Amino acid sequence: MKKYVGYPFGAILILFLNACSPIRIVNTQAAPDFSLADYQTFGFAEDNAAADTSQIRIPPEHIASLQREVTKQLQQRGVTYSASNPDLLVNLGIVVMEKAQTRQTDFRTDAPYYTGQRRYTWRSREVEVGRYQEGTLSVHLVNRAQNNLVWSSEAEAVVPNKSAKVQERIAEGVEKLFSSLPTTNN
Repeated sequence: MKKYVGYPFGAILILFLNACSPIRIVNTQAAPDFSLADYQTFGFAEDNAAADTSQIRIPPEHIASLQREVTKQLQQRGVTYSASNPDLLVNLGIVVMEKAQTRQTDFRTDAPYYTGQRRYTWRSREVEVGRYQEGTLSVHLVNRAQNNLVWSSEAEAVVPNKSAKVQERIAEGVEKLFSSLPTTNN
């Protein structure tokens, strides 16, 4: 098996698997001197966001699942959870919006059926073919003592319709987000 998983094939396979992922990491930023190894404990920031009626309501079980996955990722990296006086505060931002899926009409497949008037023109246009929900998760790590943002990252993905698939997407998305987290100083 080793002779088939050489550098070129392995690199291509990793690139292909990342390209097929339904989760896109949009933005990742770290403070210049940030290292996760400098912190021993973390806790979650209190929810103080005002309700926005233009967004889709997020079920509490999905928020709890996000917190479990963030806890799992940070604990795998040697940082333990503490409800009181943590070194790092984790702030989760979650937005789910409904979007329209469209397609462009084409004369070859969407030709007019009636051309009874003179000077009839046909124009290509976008036609809605479906609706879906897209979610954005932003994770901010804040140094509690200095009240400074030390690391942030955002991920976007289409939200599946089935709850079991949502849980899988959450686990995959949080893992992908934390894969770019620096654990030691450079």
